[in-house]
Amino acid sequence: MNMSQYFQAGDLVLWNPSNRVAELFVRTSNAVADLVDRPTGIGPMQADEYDIDLDVFADFVDALVAQYLSSSHTILRSLLEGFTATALVLVDRAGRSVRSLQATATLDPRDVSVGAGGIRPLGDPARLHELASTHAAAMPV
Repeated sequence: MNMSQYFQAGDLVLWNPSNRVAELFVRTSNAVADLVDRPTGIGPMQADEYDIDLDVFADFVDALVAQYLSSSHTILRSLLEGFTATALVLVDRAGRSVRSLQATATLDPRDVSVGAGGIRPLGDPARLHELASTHAAAMPV
């Protein structure tokens, strides 16, 4: 019985997590795909491997990052944060970039959160980078 699964693009191995972590990552990707109206680019598991279409996956992750950065809703950002940081590691390991990390985010009016001081701040790209860095150190290849 195999205790881990591979996420790869062709022969390029991006990550080799345990079975449960891999399953949760794939299920979460499918859940948030509807939020950003993009396919994930993660193919079905075959022989303990998930093949990733890098163009589609990078576009999916870019849309997630844009959603995270444009939201003032603390809970929405929190729900997206861990998955998105993990996905950023895979994009980085594939040698791809995420355009929305360099763009100026504007408020998405669909999930506005207002506190005593007005509209809460938007997502923080530095926080996402820091979390991705922490995840990368814990993600075996």
